[in-house]
Amino acid sequence: MRIGKQDAPFTSICTSDATSITVRGRDLCGDIIGKMDFTSYFWLLVTGEEPTDVQKFFANAVLAAIAEHGLVPSVVAARMTYAAAPEAFHGAVAAGLLGCGSVVLGSAEVAGRFYADLVAKVRDGAGAPAAIAAEGVRTLRASKQAIPGFGHPQHSAGDPRALLLLDMAEEHGIVGEHIGMLYALRDCLPETLGRALPINVNGAIPAVMLDVGFPVGALKGISLLARTASLIGHLQEEIDRPIGFVMSGAAAQAITYDGPGAA
Repeated sequence: MRIGKQDAPFTSICTSDATSITVRGRDLCGDIIGKMDFTSYFWLLVTGEEPTDVQKFFANAVLAAIAEHGLVPSVVAARMTYAAAPEAFHGAVAAGLLGCGSVVLGSAEVAGRFYADLVAKVRDGAGAPAAIAAEGVRTLRASKQAIPGFGHPQHSAGDPRALLLLDMAEEHGIVGEHIGMLYALRDCLPETLGRALPINVNGAIPAVMLDVGFPVGALKGISLLARTASLIGHLQEEIDRPIGFVMSGAAAQAITYDGPGAA
């Protein structure tokens, strides 16, 4: 059964024959392996173009910024999965990635789409950035939604990763419409929300990456790629120094049963 209307059966990413592999128009063995760093290769695979030096710099920066933050849910899921199924290393990685959603890690995509939508309204002449930002916050609050890219349970005084990324954006002169909208949102929060909130790393990452030309549709891929590296590190430690069942036991102790028959 055919679903939808897809009438262009083509891909521009990769092809191969008996003697060669071609990726985005480049010979894999002749032009990429040993000649192109992985971050540039990632950018090429996603966009079809090799990144500029500035684009590569910020791609490297955001990948490093989001890869690791301790025993967060994605890491816990991966390590506990490996503890239960040590024959399935790939399954443990997948378990961790499946936990990357709109609240944790994948929130960079949510924030990026929100900023991009607001920037589009400014471009269409719907208002100045400050007015559009305030309207966006009020719309979210009317439906009791969080402001994506703001606030952090630990870094209440300011997410150091976000502050550094935004400082580097200023230093490299790449502050554009999306970082500008991020700042407009930050500045309107005391009035529209009733209190200030710090920009978190999942606010800085999409604003920076959109301003250097990364596609909004692939923003979540940055977090997934970065966290995959971290999960592999945690799983290697799980092999050497297992804590998966320790975490499982701690969870059982921390949660009290209050169902039928509870004391």
